[in-house]
Amino acid sequence: MFGFGTMIEKLKHDPKTIVFTEGTDPRILEASGRLLAGTWLTPILVGEEDEVKRAAEEAGFNIRGARIISPKTYERMDEMVDKMVELRKGKMTPEQCREMLQKPNYFGTMLVVMKEADCLLGGATYSTADTVRPALQLIKTKPGNKIVSSCFILVRDHATGDREVLAMGDCAINIAPTEDELVEIAVETTECARHFGVDPKVAFLSYSTKGSGKGDDVEKMRNACEKAKAILAGVPVDGEMQFDAAVNPTVGQLKFPGSPVAGYANTFIFPDINAGNIGYKIAQRLGGFDAYGPILLGLNAPVNDLSRGCNALEVYSMAIITAALS
Repeated sequence: MFGFGTMIEKLKHDPKTIVFTEGTDPRILEASGRLLAGTWLTPILVGEEDEVKRAAEEAGFNIRGARIISPKTYERMDEMVDKMVELRKGKMTPEQCREMLQKPNYFGTMLVVMKEADCLLGGATYSTADTVRPALQLIKTKPGNKIVSSCFILVRDHATGDREVLAMGDCAINIAPTEDELVEIAVETTECARHFGVDPKVAFLSYSTKGSGKGDDVEKMRNACEKAKAILAGVPVDGEMQFDAAVNPTVGQLKFPGSPVAGYANTFIFPDINAGNIGYKIAQRLGGFDAYGPILLGLNAPVNDLSRGCNALEVYSMAIITAALS
């Protein structure tokens, strides 16, 4: 079952390092101070050492033990430039790479490439695109993957002591995924769900249940579902289905009789980013779920994005999640 205690125990047995690309941000510094109280996840703060230390002192956070690395003084910069030129495959000159590496998001991503860190967390002050773009260009997708996608993990504790954990993808990256992209999203979201203790039951969501509605969007979800079934052997996968059919057993078995998923789904594949983003935020704001993510999927190393409205606790939580996935 999902719990940060389980992830922390994993990290205690295999400590990691994580790059924070916004080393002077008070939320990053507060989360780093909390992480440094343990010995299982070491922060690397990108920035000028005097500026980072001054920001921490002014905010009252103890970051003793964190590594602070500046692009201006990084000893392996020439090696990093050569590696970036190689990765960009002629699309950038050494001079252009050196200039780009002065940007914390590119420099931090290359720290992961150079094995200075195991993973990266950024985006407290810049857009998702500014986190994803360098990851795509430099870390690249895993073998067999064509896209980067994302999912949110939704967690709700009940008065009975039970904990409900759901996975929702893709709510943040792909605007209008194709059939094949939806299949890749489903495979990656299913694997991510397993990391959080979910026994996946995967629903491809639509405004239609088993042909009750018509249209290209319905066909897309139905076809993607069939393709995913062939890949996710042994995993209950069904669709297309409406959300009520996915989560309510009475409605689900009425609308989709005999489905192993209808009424019992815990892993949801949305048709596009509009539906996904709205859906997870409804669950978060009206359903009382805590939302963790977006968790980026399909990359060769864990890189995750923060909301610009995040707080220090969310930074701390996402750091643990990111490291535990590495």
